[in-house]
Parts: sequence; structure tokens; C-alpha cells
Amino acid sequence: MPGSNDAILWYNVGNWAEFGFGVPNWSNDMESNNGSIRDIVQRTGRAMQIVMFGVDARLSAPPRIDTLKQIHMMCTRVRTLLQTGAVAANQSMLRTQHAAPTPQDHLVFPVPFFKVRNTYMKSWCELALTALTEAMQHSDNVRPFDFTMEFAGQIGQYFQRIYRDMAVLLLGVPFAEASKPDFVITDAMWQAYDPSKVVPSHEMLDTSPQELRFPTEDTLSTITNGIPTSFLGNLPSWPSMSGTGASGMATNTPSTASFIPAPGA
Repeated sequence: MPGSNDAILWYNVGNWAEFGFGVPNWSNDMESNNGSIRDIVQRTGRAMQIVMFGVDARLSAPPRIDTLKQIHMMCTRVRTLLQTGAVAANQSMLRTQHAAPTPQDHLVFPVPFFKVRNTYMKSWCELALTALTEAMQHSDNVRPFDFTMEFAGQIGQYFQRIYRDMAVLLLGVPFAEASKPDFVITDAMWQAYDPSKVVPSHEMLDTSPQELRFPTEDTLSTITNGIPTSFLGNLPSWPSMSGTGASGMATNTPSTASFIPAPGA
């Protein structure tokens, strides 16, 4: 079973370990019968990976509007997928007479997380990875096509929180308005984006990140297509300070093998 609990896992494969990438914790639920749930996990994982590979994650200042719009698109897309696939308790789910879906692995997309400097983006990434953990371990994965309203509510709450916090903390939208289930950021809200009006001046200051070296686009291509859960070994949780050496990496946690080459291999 990956890790010692269901915390976000550290993708410590080969030389990737130093970058502090995280993945959702599938526990022992590597496969799913439900294509709709796999689709949500895959689409959202890839979208979050694109967001977190951006430069804004490596800076402590508030994200630029382009990053916020990417997160907006991710959250509204998840909202649509959950609304489309959820079936109420008093409605019939799609059933087959003879055919049955073949269980398939979930795909995970390692994302910069543990070393991310931007506190806004790290918080949103944590919520998204937690949502994907819940989705991968949910009992609805045994259903062939549809999923329950309970699943939609369980998963959707995390993206609702991301969307609400982004609107309130950075766009200055009143909390009550941003908390509405159908709230959508308007063009006027985007055009008015000015973090200096809602963020303390000391949060607007930034310094050049110490770690300027980052994987190239060609190197990242080995993990941007998604990795089947059954292809990964037992990934650990991020090491506590008591279990690390001077470099900040765990001294007693060996890197796991992988079917893809480590960067620089």
C-alpha cells in the first residue's frame, strides 16, 4: 500500500525526487470500472499539472491573471463533469445486459507541490490532490458508467473551495457571493483584478527563487502523459524534518523504480 496513510504522496522516482512533486494517494484502489470517474481524475490531474508547472508557482507573489484563468477553467470544467455524470438516488443508472467495462488503472500526473513557494497555489493544489485522492478511493469506482450525487458532492466541495478562495482572496469578491454553488467569475471581475488592492504590500514583494534549475519541456514529456498507478511502486509521504538529512531529502527512503526514465537518465 503506497505510503503510511492517505496523505499526498511524494513522487520520489529517481532524480525527480529533488523537485518535490506530489501525486494523489490511491491507496490500494489502483483500478476503476467507472470511465466517468477516471475521466475526471485524468482531466483534472493534467490541468493541475499544467497550472503548477507555470512560473507563478515558483514565486511567492500573487499569481498573474493567466494562471487564475487556468484555475477558473479547471474548476468550472470539473463542475460541468460532476453535474453531467451524477445520478440522483431516485433515478436509474445506466446498466448493461451483457457487456461489462474492463477495470482500468487511474492515471496520475506528478505536480510541483512540496517545494512550491506560492502559498495560494500550494493551497489550491493540496485541495485538488485531496479531491483526486477521494475520487480514486470512492466506492462509486465499482459502478460501470454513472456516479452518485454523494460522489459529486464529496469531490466537488474541494473545487468549490478553490474557486471561492481565489475569488475572495485575490479578486475581492464578497464571501457570500463567491460561496454560491453557481457562482461564476465575470468579465468585469477579471478586468478589475489588481492584487495590490486586496493583498498586503509585503505579499507583493518577491525575490528570485533559489532553485532556478527546472526540468525542460522535453524532460517533462515523460510524465505529462499520465502514469498508470499499477506502474508505480510504493511511493512515500513527504519526509518530516526529523527524517531528513542536510539536503532536505529523506535519508532512509530509497527512490522507487519507474517505467519511465528519470530526468537526465
